[in-house]
Amino acid sequence: MHSFSRRTALRLGLLVAFPVAMPLPSLATELPLAIQGYDPVAYFTDGRPTRGMPDFEYQWDEHTYRFASAHHRELFKADSVRYAPQFGNYCAMALALGKIVTADPENWLISDNKLYVFGSPAPKGPELFQKDATGNIAKANQNRSILPKDTN
Repeated sequence: MHSFSRRTALRLGLLVAFPVAMPLPSLATELPLAIQGYDPVAYFTDGRPTRGMPDFEYQWDEHTYRFASAHHRELFKADSVRYAPQFGNYCAMALALGKIVTADPENWLISDNKLYVFGSPAPKGPELFQKDATGNIAKANQNRSILPKDTN
């Protein structure tokens, strides 16, 4: 039978306890915030852009979405494809023209029950897009490959 001195026991105790006491680096990386933290469901339910709150977040499609309420978060969880902006954080009109422009969530349009966000207000953004929505949607979808990887 081995006998341990108090000093040896203390050293062993520190060796075991020390890794537990050390903070571990976070393995999770922070996902980018979708549409600058605006609630995508609010465009459909409230008919206006509404800032989401950190208390009501949901991670989907490599982004963190924020919501104005738990109810909106649950609606999004149930049908994320319906509520998410069609081209992520990017302007639908610019993408139709082969350009990458970060959208301003205050400039938006719901067309055919889908959310589109734009980099510019009318007449450049939603209004111009809507003049040939079908054609612009087709062009934007064709140009989707130019978007940064985190949005495809």
